[in-house]
Amino acid sequence: MKSLCVYCGSRQGADPAFKEAAEWIGKEAARRGCRIVYGGGKLGLMGATAGAARDAGGAVFGVIPDFLVELEGILDGVDHKVVSTMHERKMLMFEESDAILTLPGGIGTLEELIEVLSWARLSLHRKPIIVLNIKDFWSPLKGLLEHVIEEGFADKELISDLVFVDRLEDVFTTAESRMLRARA
Repeated sequence: MKSLCVYCGSRQGADPAFKEAAEWIGKEAARRGCRIVYGGGKLGLMGATAGAARDAGGAVFGVIPDFLVELEGILDGVDHKVVSTMHERKMLMFEESDAILTLPGGIGTLEELIEVLSWARLSLHRKPIIVLNIKDFWSPLKGLLEHVIEEGFADKELISDLVFVDRLEDVFTTAESRMLRARA
């Protein structure tokens, strides 16, 4: 895996474990020679992930819409591109990545995750989508998706397009094994 798209919050969240996880992901990506692709800001879990990767000598590529530059700032010392719209941001992040990882975040993070899940259901891509369920953050989403399936609004494969992992140590190995399976 050469490049990992990370969706996460522009806030750090209430639990320090979220920031610790973001920093671990950034450092581990750098150690593995895997570029982090992220939303371009310097705040919250986004900044923590990208900053940790940068500080560990890793490659980082941020994509930020021009209207967010003043609000979120741009992390110093990383490659970035300023785009015009959120749609451009999401598409470029997706195109620049081999796999997708979702850390805790707010409505924007949730929207990004649901969009790439929808694209997978429509067979527009086979990139692995990993959800780091640190401290059960994403368990309510998993329950909602199971409910959607139970109520007949989606096939059971909906949930299999996402891989929920509880341990940081499983993120990269799970993404890499899913990439291999998608190529087979």
